[in-house]
Amino acid sequence: MRVIKIILIFGLIISESILGYSEERVGIIEEIKGKVEVKSSGGRWEEAKLGMVLREEDTIRTKGNSYALLSLRGEEEAIVEIKENSELMLSELGIDEEGVTRTLLDLAIGEVLIKVDKLRERGSNFEVKTPTSIVGVRGTIFSVKVETIE
Repeated sequence: MRVIKIILIFGLIISESILGYSEERVGIIEEIKGKVEVKSSGGRWEEAKLGMVLREEDTIRTKGNSYALLSLRGEEEAIVEIKENSELMLSELGIDEEGVTRTLLDLAIGEVLIKVDKLRERGSNFEVKTPTSIVGVRGTIFSVKVETIE
């Protein structure tokens, strides 16, 4: 069984290099403090672990006195600090053959601090969506906060 998995992975790597596909963009959990959970697209909430890989449409949430540090990898990179009592979905982590990236993070509640490298390819964008707005950047450090109305 293990040999079959290795052959399949090797075949996938070779086919991607032959066809010219770009590297998949993912998020990697680099640091965790307190209670942090992850939900895969269509899945259930589970405890987050260091090194866990998050993909498009996965969601991460932090509880009180907790935070997570997430690095977004691919052609364009970013560091996302997810502060306590926050919920963030990786809505879109797209990349095409020319290296043009599209990043859309959906912050339902809480606060994130983001450091985005300067976008290299013309047409690439990095946006954070909240219930009331969308923020787009080209390369900077910025914070977005969503509070509940009581």
